[in-house]
This record gives sequence, C-alpha cells and structure tokens, in this order.
Amino acid sequence: MDQDKFVNYKDYKSYPIEEMQNRSVEFLNDIQRRRTIRDFSSKPVPEEIIVNCLKSAGTAPSGANRQPWHFAVVSDSETKKKIREAAEKEEKKFYSGRAPDEWLDALEPLGTDENKPFLEEAPYLIVIFSEAYGLDDKGNKIKNYYVPESVGIATGILITALHNAGLATLTHTPSPMNFLREILGRGENERTFLILVTGFPSENAKVPNIQRKKLEEYTSFF
Repeated sequence: MDQDKFVNYKDYKSYPIEEMQNRSVEFLNDIQRRRTIRDFSSKPVPEEIIVNCLKSAGTAPSGANRQPWHFAVVSDSETKKKIREAAEKEEKKFYSGRAPDEWLDALEPLGTDENKPFLEEAPYLIVIFSEAYGLDDKGNKIKNYYVPESVGIATGILITALHNAGLATLTHTPSPMNFLREILGRGENERTFLILVTGFPSENAKVPNIQRKKLEEYTSFF
C-alpha cells in the first residue's frame, strides 16, 4: 500500500483517566434525557445549528469511505405539506390492513396512528437517503459498501448532535417511502432511509411512560 496516502493523526486528544471517567458520566447523564417526541413547537430553529449537526453526521465512518448518504433538509411549508399528505396516505393503508396484528399490538402502547401532524409542525424534516451505488462524473456506477451500516451510524451521530444542541427528534419511517424520492427529486440510486423530524418540543409535549433495558440485558463482557 502506498504509504504516501496516509498522514499523521494529530487530532487525537488525550485526557487523564479521572477526566475520562467524568466525561463519560456527564455524557451518559445528558444522553439519558433524550426522548423521541411527537409534539413539536413551530418555534424556528437557526439553520446554522442544523448545518453544524449535519457536518457532525458527515464525520461518520463508512465502508471504504464511500460516505453513501444524502441529507435532504426540508423547511419549506408547501414541501412539508406534500410529504405529510403522502405519508399519511401510506400510513392509513398500514394501520388499516397492511400491518399484521402483532405489529399493531407492539405499537399500541406508543399511541401512534396514521395522523402525522408533526410533519408540518416541526421546523425541519431531514430526509435521509442511502446511496445503493455512487456515480462518477461520467455517470458510471461506483460500488458502495456496508451502506445500511454506514448510513445508520451517520444517522445516530446526527440524532446525538441535535440532542446535544438542545433539539428534540423523531425518527419516522412511513412504509413504503418511495414518494420521498419523487417529491425531493432524488436519483434512482438512492433509497429513503428515514425521516428525521427535529425542532423544539411543544410546551405540552408528552412521551410514553416506557423503560429502557438495563445494561446487563443487552451487554456481555468476556
């Protein structure tokens, strides 16, 4: 391998162990406050905040460094209305027959239904697309690797960055989601990953009274 393609890693920052422990606790305490919400305020969010969070998401690792993601940021009210109408059309089919009873039973404690007002109420919808393959300057296909994993990691960083900035989020996945590619004019090589709704919670926002698994339920040490 051509070693000239590598540069010295100078950005790593070392902390004393005690400070590392404190930082890990501080982050844990902060991220434990994160909740998915469905009641958003129409209070505007400065675009610079969204841009900085998207830049954070862009630092995610990806297969062969292909960075196979695209973030379509929607704040235009007419576009949000189109997305809501199309999403609710699909969701109505989902809740009225497409979804098996087992799935609907699992969703019942969360209080969800085909009505999605948050798609218009929240100041931003970030529609995340995954690139099944890339395209070079001549339109030739470029193979991407570990696409779902790469886009999932970038999405996780984006959710965390938005929380860190003081915003709330909702991951929304109407099924199917092909209408988003059409509304937003994305290419045939892209697949909708999810809609990330973000903004401030409304004053009367409520969340389901649910519990997260304990560490020992989802972790093994060897």
